[in-house]
Amino acid sequence: MSSFLHQRPIQNPFSKAYPISPRSSSSSQRPISIFSPIGLILLLSLIVILGVFLPWSGMPQSIFSNSKKAYSLSKWRDYSLAEAASFVAKNGTVIVCAVSQPYLPFLSNWLISITRQKHQEKVLVIAEDYATLYKVNEKWPGHAVLVPPAPDSQTAHKFGSQGFFNFTSRRPRHLLQILELGYNVMYNDVDMVWLGDPFRYLEGNHDVYFTDDMAVVKPLKHSHDLPPPGKKGRTYICSCMIFLHPTDGAKLVMKKWIEELQAQPWSKAKKANDQPAFNWALNKTAGLVDLYLLPQTAFPTGGLYFKNRTWVQQTKGMHVIIHNNYITGFDKKIKRFQDYGLWLVDDHALESPLGRLSKSWKTL
Repeated sequence: MSSFLHQRPIQNPFSKAYPISPRSSSSSQRPISIFSPIGLILLLSLIVILGVFLPWSGMPQSIFSNSKKAYSLSKWRDYSLAEAASFVAKNGTVIVCAVSQPYLPFLSNWLISITRQKHQEKVLVIAEDYATLYKVNEKWPGHAVLVPPAPDSQTAHKFGSQGFFNFTSRRPRHLLQILELGYNVMYNDVDMVWLGDPFRYLEGNHDVYFTDDMAVVKPLKHSHDLPPPGKKGRTYICSCMIFLHPTDGAKLVMKKWIEELQAQPWSKAKKANDQPAFNWALNKTAGLVDLYLLPQTAFPTGGLYFKNRTWVQQTKGMHVIIHNNYITGFDKKIKRFQDYGLWLVDDHALESPLGRLSKSWKTL
């Protein structure tokens, strides 16, 4: 122990035992000012080194990537309906759909069919949740917008549920806003497939164009007037395929639709949806607005197209938009589309502006 305490200190053989002079020793330990010539040279050298090597290093790159992603998310969160409509509109027309995350595969399927008709650049996706907003704009920048407030739930709502009502009841407000911006607007549900170009059927200068939701076969050259009311005192027009010109008449129908929805809210006893309110709006404004019923052969309801094979054969080659309604359930709709060769995303995903989506949606 004592020998250890009195051991001579080991000198570093590489240290200078005899400095040249006290002056030179003290000056070598003096800190270099960043504003001195040497300091500026060192700073410039450091910047050059960082500029060369940082892009190749993993961690700083991920930091920049995350910052870029955060900026992008913030950008789309602040993206307005006016900006979005201006970006996508072609010849003063916008094609609109409203989608929540579970229905992204239906959106992609619908987009493939529209792309085949060369109208995809007019499409504006109104995202009903932020996941959809970010996903669509990541794949197809500028083509999705969220009109706040976003509905809370991101689950696929069953027809007749309160969630379904909350989701669809926002529709006339979105359409009215676009009309107020001065655009023609076509609305589609995304459980539709285009087989032809619907714009060829938008004859004249009417305020509102729509389709009949009744499965009863009409004459080939039927009237384009609003059909007579049914048993419930109103018509059975479909609210899922609408075309509107930015006229006072079209705006009046949208405002009346909003009023009817407020007067007929959803309840457990009366499981309302947006379509009866749309029909009441049409019926109550019929004398004030120029309405036009689109031809049944081109725009058949699902209750006719999928259930009347004789009619389908007789009108073969005339069908333009097929609506997968008269059936409820996410998986059932997909199965029906698959059975009729209308589920395009499995084999033609790359034709969609969204490209190939991940298959995590199947767990929803």
